[in-house]
Amino acid sequence: MIYTIRVTSGQEKILAEILLKKARAEKLNIYSIIYIEAVKGYIFVESDDENTVVKLIQKVKHVKGFLKRAIAPKEIEDLIKAVKKPALTVEMGDMIEMVSGPFKGEKAKVTKIDEAKDEVTVELMEVAVPIPVTVKTKMIKLFQKSGANE
Repeated sequence: MIYTIRVTSGQEKILAEILLKKARAEKLNIYSIIYIEAVKGYIFVESDDENTVVKLIQKVKHVKGFLKRAIAPKEIEDLIKAVKKPALTVEMGDMIEMVSGPFKGEKAKVTKIDEAKDEVTVELMEVAVPIPVTVKTKMIKLFQKSGANE
């Protein structure tokens, strides 16, 4: 069954990692730990029984409690399907434009892509010395593909 854990909003990812480490260290019978970015303040834990979940969340900071009623996987499917990957697909060498942050409006060249963290490292073009800057992919938009200028 899947149990819902209430946590401090904004701490979902960090707590999911902490709970995963605790489950492995204590060899608890936890099958999966899920956090959904669209659902703030909750983490979903798959386990056989309620007592295992209670052991998992004991003495963990930012855990506010859990809902006693387990939910079926069907109930969580819609939440998982609603989250889509960004349509932005940048590759090494592409030219991008910053759409927010301190470098808003600047053009840059993609030098490194970190899909796990949803970040790209870019070198600003219109500066005297190229500066590598790491930014989230939601802060950029594609300006020119790398093959387009050849």
